[in-house]
Amino acid sequence: MANLIRRTGQQLESTPARWEPLRLMRDLMNWEPFAGTLPSVRGESAAFAPRFEVKETKDAYVFRADLPGIEEEDLDISLTGDRLTVCGRREAEQREESDTYYTYERSYGSFARSFMLPEGADVEQVEAELKDGVLTVSVGKKAEHQERKISLKGIGEKVKAVLGGKSKRPN
Repeated sequence: MANLIRRTGQQLESTPARWEPLRLMRDLMNWEPFAGTLPSVRGESAAFAPRFEVKETKDAYVFRADLPGIEEEDLDISLTGDRLTVCGRREAEQREESDTYYTYERSYGSFARSFMLPEGADVEQVEAELKDGVLTVSVGKKAEHQERKISLKGIGEKVKAVLGGKSKRPN
């Protein structure tokens, strides 16, 4: 543990003040203009924002996200028109003041993600599953939007007739 440096929010606040272009906005208006891009602001952990994987298969649109530590009752999945919305919350664990933290990078809080479904999505065929911390939402495709194989007609019969019923094609 020789390479770890312990820092807390109180230590950050007690460091000598230096000029910052947006310090007045932060201090007077309690506004952090880059809060979405910073991992932490003034020692507070960043908000929980899971990343999604969205893919299209031949018969469905599949949305997947890693949601470790989230229980089913903390998730809300809804469909309004052609908008799929996934909301949830990951609660912070109790931290003991007597414990020594060398780094604290885990994030907690509420999140909400919305996705506009394409025209071929069948909103009547939606399934969701939370298994081993991975959320999978599958939205089926309407039959007319699913891929189907189209075979060529007539070629096989013409070749057989030319060869006298044999199945080989002429060179």
